[in-house]
Amino acid sequence: MSERKIIIEPVTRVEGHGKVTILLDENQQVTQARLHIVEFRGFERFIQGRPYWEIPVLVQRLCGICPVSHHLAAAKAMDGIVGVDQLTPTAEKIRRLMHYGQMFQSHALHFFHLCSPDLLFGFDADVAIRNVVGVARKFPELAVQGVMMRKYGQEIIKATAGKKIHGTGAVPGGVNKNLSIAERDEFLKEIDQMIEWSKSALKIAKDYTFEHLDELADFGAFDSNHVSLIREDGAMDLYHGNLRAVNAEGATIFDQVDYQGYYKYIAEEVRPWSYMKFPFIKTIGPENGWYRVGPLARINTCDFIDSPEAEIARQEFMGITDGKPNNLTMAYHWARMIELLHSAEKIRDLLNDPDLQGTDLMVKGERREESVGLIEAPRGTLFHHYKVDENDQVTMANLIVSTTNNNTPMNLAVEGVAKKYLSGTEITEGLLNHVEVAIRAYDPCLSCATHALGKMPLEIELRDAAGELIDRKAR
Repeated sequence: MSERKIIIEPVTRVEGHGKVTILLDENQQVTQARLHIVEFRGFERFIQGRPYWEIPVLVQRLCGICPVSHHLAAAKAMDGIVGVDQLTPTAEKIRRLMHYGQMFQSHALHFFHLCSPDLLFGFDADVAIRNVVGVARKFPELAVQGVMMRKYGQEIIKATAGKKIHGTGAVPGGVNKNLSIAERDEFLKEIDQMIEWSKSALKIAKDYTFEHLDELADFGAFDSNHVSLIREDGAMDLYHGNLRAVNAEGATIFDQVDYQGYYKYIAEEVRPWSYMKFPFIKTIGPENGWYRVGPLARINTCDFIDSPEAEIARQEFMGITDGKPNNLTMAYHWARMIELLHSAEKIRDLLNDPDLQGTDLMVKGERREESVGLIEAPRGTLFHHYKVDENDQVTMANLIVSTTNNNTPMNLAVEGVAKKYLSGTEITEGLLNHVEVAIRAYDPCLSCATHALGKMPLEIELRDAAGELIDRKAR
């Protein structure tokens, strides 16, 4: 039997480097499809031997897209190392403002710049217009909104972390600055506009999902478990909480788990064709214990959202599945825009909180040797686990990033879409984009999942079973 191999490298309009390989048999039927992370991440080794207080700044170099998430997860872990379980009100709220600024700018970036061309023009649209430039030409107001929303979030980050990228605001035990009244007032001038724009983006994602519901139900969709942080009262909390896992029907797998002991519940599997690991829930096992994280999982696991406009949107979202988890892969976009609105509402609440002008910024406690920091990054639950010796040097680091948690679901989405759209048909650029659309729904940050180096050409090769090149396209 002769086989052909299709290679998509890199996957476009995602953050970072990755490729997809698709095998077809002699009847043009897809027999296998995989998402490969082909570069090696060495950060867990790089930071060994470094003093613990450097880690919140060092680990940000994993990524220029979501450095704030790594900064805060590491800072939370280092809070534990210095014996701090509760920050001052000012320190916690400054960190939360920083985090919601990151969520806001990241979700805006993904929606307007990366995924909106597919939603606005269609998956099969000409690649010449199916991009952010095409959006700017045909929908200039949307493009401006996307730019201004991202800018607003980045300015929030700059004001709280010191810099837009790779800031230094969060330190073990607290923060190193508060928010001035002048800074607060500048942000308050624009926050109502940000909320209105968030509502309009949410409507685009919601309407698209409703209009294509039948099609999306068979587009890389599948039942899955879902994991996220949750507040003690069951509310969505993107900065802090305990771990909750539910299955595809909404039944609880575990709940209110202190994440300091996450490793009792979650393990990682290694496979030879990817540098990215495959996490799973221990009680279920690697075959069926995989799970999804991120906006879709967070909406599915929480009992409510504590900001009014986003809670109304959540109820509408859950209404299409009668309150049970929504397992549509493409529903990630709708869920992400609910979180965009939630982030804007939380920013408004925090800006009106006088604690942000407080001067009590740091706490110290009794030194510890091991600690875990978790946060809900834009793409999902982010784990940072460290051990530090008596010389203040890091001896062990384990990072399970959001995209790693979504590794198995992304591979299943790729395989499902490839089998539906590529089997038995002439393979076109538009059809190959269907595979990328499924990946983009997860908003993967491949730079975080594995430290990436090298060039990024788009290259698609067709090879027979003997490895002979049949056809090749590049751009």
